[in-house]
Amino acid sequence: MTEQRKLKQRIRARMAATGESYTTARRRVLASGETSADRPLPPGIVPGYRTFGARHHRESGLLAHVLEAQGVRAPHTGAPYTEAMLAGLGGGVGFMYAVFEYRDLPPLLTIVAQHHPQPWVPAALDRLGLTYADEHSATAGPALNRLRAALGAGRPVFATVDRSRLPWHGLDPGPGTDPYPVVVAGADGDILLLDDEGPQPRPLPIPEFAAAWSAHRKGRHQGITLGDPHQQVDLPDAIRDAVATTVAHLTGPVLGNSFDANFGFRGMAKLAEQLRDVRTRNGWVRRFGAPVPFFHGVRRLYECLELEYTAPGATRPVYADFLDEAGRVVGGSRFAEAAELFRRSGEQWSRLAALALDTVQGLGAYTEVAEERMALVFSRGRDAEPEIRRLTRRLNQLAEEHAAADPLGEAGRRELLAAMAHLVESCLELERGAVTALGGDLS
Repeated sequence: MTEQRKLKQRIRARMAATGESYTTARRRVLASGETSADRPLPPGIVPGYRTFGARHHRESGLLAHVLEAQGVRAPHTGAPYTEAMLAGLGGGVGFMYAVFEYRDLPPLLTIVAQHHPQPWVPAALDRLGLTYADEHSATAGPALNRLRAALGAGRPVFATVDRSRLPWHGLDPGPGTDPYPVVVAGADGDILLLDDEGPQPRPLPIPEFAAAWSAHRKGRHQGITLGDPHQQVDLPDAIRDAVATTVAHLTGPVLGNSFDANFGFRGMAKLAEQLRDVRTRNGWVRRFGAPVPFFHGVRRLYECLELEYTAPGATRPVYADFLDEAGRVVGGSRFAEAAELFRRSGEQWSRLAALALDTVQGLGAYTEVAEERMALVFSRGRDAEPEIRRLTRRLNQLAEEHAAADPLGEAGRRELLAAMAHLVESCLELERGAVTALGGDLS
C-alpha cells in the first residue's frame, strides 16, 4: 500500500504539472518507470525494432514501431512517422454507442471513440501507398509457418488475437469476439516476443500464442506483414482523404443500415438523450436504474472513453495533434481551428470519464485494486500472472459489493446522469464546429 500511495502521488504531481487527465497521467507515469532503452532487448527481435509500448493510441503506436523498423520515413520530416500522424491516417476519431442486453446479465454498454469499423492498420497502409500481405488461415499450423518465415526475413507481423488469452492481462478466457492487434516482433527459440502494453517485449511460448491467435473467431490467424517499404504516397492527398472519411463518418451514414443511428453525431445525441431520459425503458434511469447495472454502466463509460478501442480523451487529443501536424503539410488554414475544438472536446470527454471514475472510486476500494493491477501489468507482466488474476477477481467482487450497497440512491443517480448528458452535449457542439472548420479546408 505504501508503493501505491507513492504511485498516486506521482500521478497527481504529473496531473498538476501537465493538466493531463488521471488516466493519461497514470499511463505516462507507469510507462516512464522503464523504457526500451533501459535494458538490452532480448535476442530474436527483428532488426530495427527498437520501441515497445504506445504513448497515446495503441494501434497507431504499434504501426509506428513496425514502419520505423522497416525503414519507412515520413516524407515531410525525413523522420519516422509520429503516432499522431498515423492515428489520423488510420481514420482518426469516430463514435459508436450501443447498449446490448442479454438474459441474466447487466446491460453491456459499448462506446468506440476511434474510427470504426474499418480495420485500422490496413486503412493507414493503404493511404501511405505501402504494399502488405493480409493473410488468414483456418488452422494454426500454416499460419505459424508463415509467421516464422516473416520473422526470419526480418519482418514483424501484426496478429489479431483474443486479449483474454494473453497472460499478462490477467483475464479469464472470454468468448473471443473482440479483435485485439499485437505485433509479433521476434522469436527466441520457441518463445515469441510481442509488442503490446509496456516498454519491453512480452515473451509468450508459441503454443500459448497459437491459442490466443486461434480464439478470435472473425480474425482467426490473421497476419499482416509489410511488403516493399518504399512508399507511393502523396501525403497531402492521403491526409485530405483520411480527414474526409472522419468527417463523413461523424456526420453521415457509416454502414448504410438502421444501426447508423448509433454512429457519429447521431450516436452522441442518442447517448445524451438516453442519459436524460427518465420515462422510457431505453433511458439510463430505467435501463441502468438498479444498483448493479448502474455500477457496470458507469464503469464502462470510463473504460470506453479512456482505455478500450480509444486513446485517452476519446481519442480527441491525439487527433488534435494529427490535425496540427497535418495542417503544416497541406497548408489548411482551418486545421488549427479544428484541432483546438477537438482538443477541447477531448477535455470534456475526459471530464465525463473522470466523473464516472470518481463515482466508482466513491464506492470503495475498487480504484486502489485497479491501480495495483495496472502497475503489475506494466512492471512485471507474465511473472505476476497469479497476482493479476487474483486482483481481477477482487475487482469483480468489489464491483458487485459496492453496486449492491447503492450509496447514491435514485436521486443521486439521476443527478449524475444529467451532468453526464450535459458533458456529452458540450462535446457534440464542439465537434460539430470542428467538422464545419474541416469542411471548409476540404472543399
